[in-house]
Amino acid sequence: MKLIITIDGKAYEVDVEVAEDDRSPSLGPVPYYPASPAVVPSTPSPAPLPAPGAPAPPGNVDESKVCRSPIAGVVVRVNAQVGQQIQVNDTILVLEAMKMETNITAPVSGKIKAINAQPGDAVQAGQVLVEFE
Repeated sequence: MKLIITIDGKAYEVDVEVAEDDRSPSLGPVPYYPASPAVVPSTPSPAPLPAPGAPAPPGNVDESKVCRSPIAGVVVRVNAQVGQQIQVNDTILVLEAMKMETNITAPVSGKIKAINAQPGDAVQAGQVLVEFE
């Protein structure tokens, strides 16, 4: 079979040999199914359960009163304590990820209600690290 292929405006005439199909003859041609719209189930399926240790869904926590981990890592230092009054951008704790330390700073001013991580703890991105009153 001869084909004419144009590349960058220049036409090339090429001979093409049709090779035998590698698939088993019993399989026949591969059927084509056009894309169809998503099928919506008539009954909603239950929400999957979160994995153990996974961060809580954002809807369950007052986001203005928490500090979440921006990355997955290991807590190196905790620079604050429960009951301490802090200001915006005060360093609360330090995480290590990929041999680099990241300062986690307070997103709001206020009093620390709870610290949910201690040095040596592995934390996930999005996990609540500190809660404020």
